[in-house]
Amino acid sequence: MIESEAQARAYCAKRCDAAARDRLERFIPILAAENEQQNLVSKSSLENVWTRHIADSIQLLDYVPRETSTPWLDLGAGAGFPGLVIALVRPAWPVMLVESRKRRIEWLERVAHEFGLENCQVLGSRLETVETFETGVITARAFAPLGKLLELSARFSTRSTIWLLPKGRSGAIELEEQPSAIRKMFHVEQSATDSEAGILVGKGRPAQR
Repeated sequence: MIESEAQARAYCAKRCDAAARDRLERFIPILAAENEQQNLVSKSSLENVWTRHIADSIQLLDYVPRETSTPWLDLGAGAGFPGLVIALVRPAWPVMLVESRKRRIEWLERVAHEFGLENCQVLGSRLETVETFETGVITARAFAPLGKLLELSARFSTRSTIWLLPKGRSGAIELEEQPSAIRKMFHVEQSATDSEAGILVGKGRPAQR
């Protein structure tokens, strides 16, 4: 379990090359500056930004094969966690960020442009209006309750799609409320950054309701 900013930096360093580490170091002050203009994250969380936001995002890489080539779809990308961080550390991967709020869209687009993230695309609309395409990974942090999330995003998945859904304390409870097929599809992994949080990890295509 990560218990300090130093540990969080070391955790991220093991999963990033030198260029990716440099991008993350440059990104953090840009995030802090933008947070003064719009409330991207809680101000207090910036005091532990490596733990709360950077490592919290990067831990998801442990569940994804390095050779992944199909798009990574991040729902409700908001401040950029986890999707924008993934794009910063894996710039060769196609990453699609779904966000409907105008100022958040502008923020995500600006960072992607500033860092030359050519494979990172911001889909600036509600998920319901995004054209269907197949994805290799689907992530969402504080996007919607599990049932609603699956209902909206199942059409983007295939039998090999990996689902990575950080759910805080509610993950196991939300999963238990789902039909048997969904409970069998997912399991809960312990978060590396919060002893009370879990990540719903699944693979496949949920049955359409």
